[in-house]
Amino acid sequence: MSNKSSQKPNTSNIHHSDKWQMRVAQVAYRFNRQYENQSFEVPAEVQAMPIYREWVSGILSAKIVSSFWEIAQPQKNQHCLDIGCGVSFLIYPWRDWQAYFYGQEISTVARNTLNSRGSQLNSKLFKGVELGGAHQLNYSSNQFDLVIATGFSCYFPLEYWSAVLVEVKRVLKPGGQFVFDILNPEKPLAVDWAVMETYLGAEVFLEPIAEWEKIIKAAGGKVIARQSGELFDLYKVR
Repeated sequence: MSNKSSQKPNTSNIHHSDKWQMRVAQVAYRFNRQYENQSFEVPAEVQAMPIYREWVSGILSAKIVSSFWEIAQPQKNQHCLDIGCGVSFLIYPWRDWQAYFYGQEISTVARNTLNSRGSQLNSKLFKGVELGGAHQLNYSSNQFDLVIATGFSCYFPLEYWSAVLVEVKRVLKPGGQFVFDILNPEKPLAVDWAVMETYLGAEVFLEPIAEWEKIIKAAGGKVIARQSGELFDLYKVR
């Protein structure tokens, strides 16, 4: 596999109108390296942390995944957008749900993997993955019944998520739902997670839940369901 995708982010051509590009590029670089199974150099004290050892072994991923379908299962013939989708279409039961899958992703490795394999898995349901940040969705207004965004909110400040909520509201159909997860700073693992992720290359923001709920309300959203996990709280918003 070419290593071009995992080179350090090039910020020399960032347009001044998009202040988020540098952070998006940094987070993309961190996940491109993970998807390509590259090694991460971290200090010995981080390697000694239980959460790091669980991350290396793969145990942690099962603990922290946000099962969005438990509070908002995609329905047959719904048009669903998964932001920061990773390889979602390959590992979750979209074929069982019979819902149309659209993605947007900042990792070129994940985007390329899904676009090369998604249609082979189910050409009817898989509608492709766009490359880009959550604050600039490459889709039409009023297009989706359900929008999903899990696993990456903690890498961006609340100001960024205010912009994301505006975009999500734009692409949702009237009455559509948004499901996303929030890193709960009150969880026992939260601080250790933040330390580890910073050393892996992506700074983590530990924002109070009350502040998250303020920006949801300010965007015109109403929380209709919430599910608590070991690190992340899952929200369903209309």
